[in-house]
Amino acid sequence: MGVFFSFVLLGLSLAAPIGPINAAQLDKGIKKGFWHAWVFGWGAILADFVFIALVFFGVVHFLDNSFMKTFLWLFGFFVLTYTGIESLLSAGKIEVNARKAKDSLFSSFLTGFIMSLSNPLSILFWLGIYGSILANSASKYDMDHLLLYSSGILIGLLTWDFIMAIIASTFRRFLSKPILMGISIISGISLIGIGLYFAIQAAKVLFT
Repeated sequence: MGVFFSFVLLGLSLAAPIGPINAAQLDKGIKKGFWHAWVFGWGAILADFVFIALVFFGVVHFLDNSFMKTFLWLFGFFVLTYTGIESLLSAGKIEVNARKAKDSLFSSFLTGFIMSLSNPLSILFWLGIYGSILANSASKYDMDHLLLYSSGILIGLLTWDFIMAIIASTFRRFLSKPILMGISIISGISLIGIGLYFAIQAAKVLFT
């Protein structure tokens, strides 16, 4: 069980670094409340599961060509920039009561899934981190144990998703509206900045 819990801890540590998903989830929780932030995270985790499955079954390498890299960088640029601009435009429309949110939970789920799936860094991240761990573990454990330990990573991701949803909804409840607007603006700017970074990476792939 010690090995299993070490994989759960790994999932937590993989999800914790601040990036576009955490920033967008925080923004979603501030504007829409706990449930929207939580299902947004579920969508992102579903995309992570797709990457884990691709690495696990060794088919992730079809993404490792110039065309796919360029497409993913550009698609990621579009998604992140659009989400960032939307965050900035709606920063002044934060409602105190989360029940006034008009967006459906499925819309939040789909946004999380598309944002994570279109993030080339996620692919490189899971290929580099999970791929190396899987390669190392494959020499020590059988297939059943590898599946069990991989599920530990997903449990860690789900735990972090729940923590982030609580943090975001707590911010919404106890912080003043100007501070919430400031957090939303910072979140939007960071998403646009990461989106521009994606565009630069796409240009590098195209012209080198």
